[in-house]
Amino acid sequence: MIGQQKQILIADDEPNLRRVLGAQLSRDGHEVHLVEDGRQALECLEDNHIDLLITDLRMPGIDGMELLRRALEMDPGLPVVMITAHGTVDNAVEALKTGAFDYITKPFDQEELRTIVRKALKTRDLSSRDATRMDAAQHSRFGIIGQSPAIFEVYSLIERVADSPTTVLVTGESGTGKELVARALHESSTRRARPFIKVNCAAIPRELIESEFFGHERGAFTGAVASKPGRFELASGGTLFLDEIGAIPLETQVKLLRALQEGEFERVGGVRTLKVDVRLVAATNTDLKRQIEEGSFRDDLYYRLNVVTVRLPPLRERVGDIPLLVEHFVSKFNARLGKHIEGMSLEALSALGGYPWPGNVRELENVMERAALFADDATISLEHLPTEVTAQSGPLSERGAAAPDVGLKEQVRAAVSQLERQLILRALEQMGGNVTHTARLLKLSRKGLQLKMKELGLRDLPLRTPRDGETGE
Repeated sequence: MIGQQKQILIADDEPNLRRVLGAQLSRDGHEVHLVEDGRQALECLEDNHIDLLITDLRMPGIDGMELLRRALEMDPGLPVVMITAHGTVDNAVEALKTGAFDYITKPFDQEELRTIVRKALKTRDLSSRDATRMDAAQHSRFGIIGQSPAIFEVYSLIERVADSPTTVLVTGESGTGKELVARALHESSTRRARPFIKVNCAAIPRELIESEFFGHERGAFTGAVASKPGRFELASGGTLFLDEIGAIPLETQVKLLRALQEGEFERVGGVRTLKVDVRLVAATNTDLKRQIEEGSFRDDLYYRLNVVTVRLPPLRERVGDIPLLVEHFVSKFNARLGKHIEGMSLEALSALGGYPWPGNVRELENVMERAALFADDATISLEHLPTEVTAQSGPLSERGAAAPDVGLKEQVRAAVSQLERQLILRALEQMGGNVTHTARLLKLSRKGLQLKMKELGLRDLPLRTPRDGETGE
């Protein structure tokens, strides 16, 4: 979405100076807009995303100082460079105090101009990236990224139950981030300074799982050459996270239930009863109720675990969070891989939005790492995504399932519309409902954003009324 070419607006009432400046900056690879006065400059600012404004200090009608003030009201992050004659340097200093980025004096050296332009555009890029990171940070908590209603419900539940001893059952498909919830519950509690012990129940051989949980005494079984504490002992005073708890065999479930209810157990091969203070968080990607019906999971253990349930939605049910996750992963893999990726094309983003994501956030992270690895420039394109994502992408129904009976063009169109709506809503929220500022954030013209909002049914939103002197809608 972010390209290398920058848009520069030059406002000067001298035709020759406009032409010279415009030709020089065009040769440097920029898209240049030339206007002869402040009024035309303001119109251009309203209809285009401008990365840099270069304006003469003295112009008829709206002069450079007034243009500076009004341009910064429309776009506070816009760098403005003033052009001034030798005799008006004091006025240029006043412009710097008002918010101008820099000034150049006539006649000016071409290399001096290039240097100032490079610095101004770099400052613009850095401020835009900082704003993006701040925006992403506003929509993430506990290491979980998202702003969808289902994710806000997760945030709320973590806050309400984190500092209690209550057992929590985290449900969700593989890759939805169940361990993040467990760690958030631990880190947000008074137990945060004590151990956080994680056990993947499905990864432990059946014959060793009881020893893993409760420890064993020397000689309890072949190979037990020394006594060893179990995970319950190691987690005492802290939090024990049992992932994939549905994989625990029935014979171990009885002892686990007692440990939860009484806070006590014996090591394998031992006779001494041990007491511990452990807060348990369990997680599953299976239907435990069905396992109860099948006889592979105890109902009394289920009811003991299911005091508070945190359900993590699959990614296909919160497709609007994909842009936020993409921003996070781009930043992560830029640092890890030494890349300088700035964004993703709309086609690639729409493919991500239409894919059903059976592996959820974990799968998206893997896809983004692959895309970042193969991207040779600043933009991730459709060609950088794996074929399973580009071939199977389609719109999501209200329940999040793919619609296989819809043609490819209709699927892409629906996915694009859905993502556009989410991006616009998020930008409007960030800009306080101001359409002009939102258009600049999204690098659209104001008219283009208005038409897009009408197309997406967003024109009736309660937008903020602009303050005096502020351009907006």
